[in-house]
Amino acid sequence: MTGGDFITTGDGCRIAWRFDGPEGAPVLLLSNSLGTDMGMWDSQIGAWRDRFRILRYDQRGHGRSDAPAGAYSLDRLGRDVIELLDALAIDRVDFCGLSLGGMIGQWLGIRAPERLRRLVIANSSGFMGPPGSWDARIALVREQGMAPLAQASIDRWFTAAFAQAAPDAIATVGAMLQATSPEGYAGCCAAIRDMDMRRTAALISVPTLVVGGSQDPATPPAHSEALARTIPAAELVMLNAAHLSNVEQSAAFADACQSFLA
Repeated sequence: MTGGDFITTGDGCRIAWRFDGPEGAPVLLLSNSLGTDMGMWDSQIGAWRDRFRILRYDQRGHGRSDAPAGAYSLDRLGRDVIELLDALAIDRVDFCGLSLGGMIGQWLGIRAPERLRRLVIANSSGFMGPPGSWDARIALVREQGMAPLAQASIDRWFTAAFAQAAPDAIATVGAMLQATSPEGYAGCCAAIRDMDMRRTAALISVPTLVVGGSQDPATPPAHSEALARTIPAAELVMLNAAHLSNVEQSAAFADACQSFLA
């Protein structure tokens, strides 16, 4: 770690961040999925830290960032990124986001393309309806906490073969899920429930790589294919993985992203 702290957004939320990699290198900003923290990128840091100045942060509601009460919006989550870059005096970045992080990447590509050089959207979607399923998840986490959602998420996020072969990786992600604030998780669920970028993603003009998982039940291959069709001149890479493809296929994920960003 070469520096890490908090910034405070305009609405008073503290956002945790850290840098890895050499000063002066191109900045690569990483955005985590629902229910994890910046540690979900640990397996990529070794591959990328010599080439990039890697900036990671915890989504509001996750990790060491604050978890304000109430529903969040994708606009608010996107503004968190803009305010982080402004606070650190960074004009433009390469951006890589997975799942919820990929939704924020889409928002940035639509709303703030001048802050992006290149964009990687992994295991994500422009729409995650129906809303009722998210309302049920919000009610469940507020009533029972993260425990019932943690195991269900693990079962959907990794193939059975990977879960058997890599119990330490599974335990690490499971611990992130268990440690996530139920209020923060529910707030981000509301942001996913209310977003729909199926048409507006066509406005993304920055070079974009879409990464999908061929065995992903959370954001199935059709979601990745739809994003790649909608975003002009987007490239598509499919990995043999479920939802957290950067964990399950860490080397292939790192190589695909680095080749695109180079």
